[in-house]
Amino acid sequence: MALTPDEFYAHAVAAADSEHRLPLARMTGWDISPFEQDGLRVSPLRPPVLPEPPRQGEDPADCRTCRARDEGIWFHDRWRLARIKRVGVPLVLMLYPRDHHDMADLPDELASELGVLSTHLVRHVQAVPHISRAHVYRIGDGGAHLHMWFFARPAGQAQLFGSWMPVWDDLLPEYPADVADADAEAVADALVASYGGRRSAG
Repeated sequence: MALTPDEFYAHAVAAADSEHRLPLARMTGWDISPFEQDGLRVSPLRPPVLPEPPRQGEDPADCRTCRARDEGIWFHDRWRLARIKRVGVPLVLMLYPRDHHDMADLPDELASELGVLSTHLVRHVQAVPHISRAHVYRIGDGGAHLHMWFFARPAGQAQLFGSWMPVWDDLLPEYPADVADADAEAVADALVASYGGRRSAG
């Protein structure tokens, strides 16, 4: 059985200093880290807060993602794809079920579709010129409506490998919107050809 919230906190702060600051993560020593270790320090670990605050959209009646079910660059009866704007990497796409589901309550039919659809998206993102990889993320702490992130890693940028990619995305200057729009349209067109669905009318 997992540790209780208080047990987890006590276990963690036992490894921290007097201000409840843990040592720097091993990841900060990787050559892909966007930060130099000198002068970097960890924020104090705060005690647990229970109950946790609700995520945006816990109540489907208040879910912004549900209200946006007809917004995006590609649509299927059960799915939609949108381009996230004002990012630093070449392309960030978000895949959502059109109806209100999270990962844990996704019906088996949609879960199967998610796997196949994600594979198609990765193929199409990686087919964009000068893109080496498509990183796929599902976090789920901010919003209760399932949303899958697809980040395009630019070719040759070895520092953007792996788990630091979303941090680099936040640090980089905004990628040219016209280039990202054209690449997103190419991915959406390829998805229509390989999986079906339709492009946005807008």
